[in-house]
Amino acid sequence: MKDPNRTSPLHEDAVHESAWKHVTGRAQFINDMDMPPHGLVSYIVTSPVAHGRIRSIDTEAARNMPGIAAVITAKDIPGVNDVSAVSAGDEEILASEEVFCVGQAIALVVGETYEACIAAGKKVVVDIEPLEAILDVRDAIAKGSLFEDHHIIERGDLEAAYKQADFILEGEVESPGQEHWYLETQVAQAEVNEDDDILIYASSQNPRECQAKVAEMLHYPESRVVVIMPRMGGGFGGKETQGAQYACLAAIGAYITRRPVRVWLNRDQDMMYTGKRHPFYSKYKAAFSNDGHILALHVDTYANCGWAHDLSICILDRCLFHLDGCYFIPNLKFDGHMVRTNVTSNTAYRGFGGPQGFIVVETVLNRAARHLGMEPVEIRKLNYYGDAPRNIMQYGAELTDFRVPRMTDSILKSSRYYERKAEIDAFNASHRFVKRGIGFMPVKFGISFTNTMLNQAGALVLVYTDGSVAINHGGAEMGQGLHTKMIAIASHDLGIPPHRIRIMNTRTDKVPNASATAASSGTDLNGGAVHNACEQITARLRKVVAKQLSLDEETERNIVFDNDFCLVPNREPIPMKQVLWWAYSGRVQLSAAGYYATPGIGYDAEKGRGVPFAYYSYGVCVLEIEVSTLTGEYRLVDVEAVHDVGDAIIPSIDRGQIEGAFAQGYGWLSCEELIWDEQGNLRTHSPATYKIPTIGTIPDPEHFRISLLPNATASAIHGSKAIGEPPFVLAVALVQAMEHAVCACGSDPKRDPDIHWPATPESVLKAIYAQRA
Repeated sequence: MKDPNRTSPLHEDAVHESAWKHVTGRAQFINDMDMPPHGLVSYIVTSPVAHGRIRSIDTEAARNMPGIAAVITAKDIPGVNDVSAVSAGDEEILASEEVFCVGQAIALVVGETYEACIAAGKKVVVDIEPLEAILDVRDAIAKGSLFEDHHIIERGDLEAAYKQADFILEGEVESPGQEHWYLETQVAQAEVNEDDDILIYASSQNPRECQAKVAEMLHYPESRVVVIMPRMGGGFGGKETQGAQYACLAAIGAYITRRPVRVWLNRDQDMMYTGKRHPFYSKYKAAFSNDGHILALHVDTYANCGWAHDLSICILDRCLFHLDGCYFIPNLKFDGHMVRTNVTSNTAYRGFGGPQGFIVVETVLNRAARHLGMEPVEIRKLNYYGDAPRNIMQYGAELTDFRVPRMTDSILKSSRYYERKAEIDAFNASHRFVKRGIGFMPVKFGISFTNTMLNQAGALVLVYTDGSVAINHGGAEMGQGLHTKMIAIASHDLGIPPHRIRIMNTRTDKVPNASATAASSGTDLNGGAVHNACEQITARLRKVVAKQLSLDEETERNIVFDNDFCLVPNREPIPMKQVLWWAYSGRVQLSAAGYYATPGIGYDAEKGRGVPFAYYSYGVCVLEIEVSTLTGEYRLVDVEAVHDVGDAIIPSIDRGQIEGAFAQGYGWLSCEELIWDEQGNLRTHSPATYKIPTIGTIPDPEHFRISLLPNATASAIHGSKAIGEPPFVLAVALVQAMEHAVCACGSDPKRDPDIHWPATPESVLKAIYAQRA
């Protein structure tokens, strides 16, 4: 909550700290950096087949090409040839004996120019014996192509609930994959110093993992590998683990040639070589009473992991954690499986399995509402979590401060949901070639890394005697405004204006052992660490002032630092520079290493019980679409959303995150279609074939209304809540809206529409024809 007696930047709108650099082109990303003297570039030779055994790799002709410094294969790696995220040992940096997808790296060509490297890459002869490739989830299930990891969450008595039910619904839901399409593609640059230490610039959400993997690859201690993350042009999860491979390739190139080496992917390469959002295939069996209560839900869900583990088990867990949506389900079994296919190894993506869980339970409730002839919103309200015993989630944790019911009532009124629903039904009854649909979506999204040990962070805060401040923290700024929030937190805590605070590049030699900037935890964790460091410094400064002015203990406790002044009760304000000089003169330390670990969490995956999340972020959304029944094309007519961000540290940053997350979620379900051919080649690997939302996708501001839930103080840093991932799920309102519009094309209101996601015009048109049949 904003303190009216402070001039703190907390809870006030602010411009992103790099906004002017971004819009003027001054922002420098890794591929914009000038190459050091004698720097080299590279080209990756990849597998042309989806699955095969490597018989031989002939690099002689390539090595002898002009301008080529080295052609590197697996046999040139001195240490561990593995970059797997969960130490599964199944993801080689360079393939040695077998390839498992088209685009898997086999060799790295290093040379003076890109043109020389590409020409030499074509001279590398790789003899591969083709093996059977599995490209489809159902095919993989039938052939038993599953990873051994298998997690279950269950409670109650399913069979008893099925016997007591008035009706049972069974079906399948498939949620699609999605390309990250960050603006800056994968890139890393490495160099070796005079002591053979490695310095790497990496576009990575996880510099610490890049450091660890490079150290393992070279048989180095981690202290000899420094990773710097200066600025990242988007990540969305795609650089949480997968950036480590490109850091390793740059490092091995520099290690062998003893010259700086840059590894960079163009857009097509990035799309073909890197992992996507996990597609999920789910089978469900749900039991209901005739009054609309859900009595039981059994879901068998299969994550298409691609060819390697990556973070799939963690993503699967989060799916299981969110298969309940916002609803209390007394009897349930959520059974999660990891399917192995011969496509790129799928990875983290905004939502991290949560959206794939939500879409299942929302589809189930839509079907039940049609079966009963109920308003879809009413069946949701009926099944919301509530007072004990309806406040216990499937993993045994208690849900407190559940804000969705009051948010629901508010948005239904402000959006005129019921009136518009009636207007839309009347419109549909009188229009044959255009139909409209309206959808509502409630969100309950858990915040924390599901791997408990990752919920920690460090920071280093340095205060100089002139009143300026430098901050190092372990988080990665990728455009989301993390640095802007860290400046606001430090400014508030130290009482020093934001313009005097500078955030330094993220570096592993400044803040060690940092967790990835992921799981929407960047502000919670790093902000907590910065806050801890600042508190150490201000505690010392209070003692300095108390000693200088001979204050008693109570007066010392009431000293406040604000707007570059030290405020002592009943005394004139003291300039901050004076206080800092007193501290320096008295030999008092003006820097501090801060640390934060999220309290009160822990989860046992084997038992399916525990407290995986520190708290929950809530949201609600109402959206309206208009569909052409002639072409299947449709447009977003109106969106209204309310999201719970606690007391937002920077409200303008959070509103921007909500808008962007919604647009990305809408793209996932509407237009972003990934297509592989029968040989395992990704056919949609460029802007010409893979369509993301554009500025024209989103309605004008009058019809795109985003607001933050007021009076929503939370338990995280300065009363705020996480913002990165939860609003993505708001776009799942499209499911209900599209089903509403498609159902209006048929004569039977209880007939379930057959919509395949993403709902491209082709998919929608097929669903319309099927509904009319």
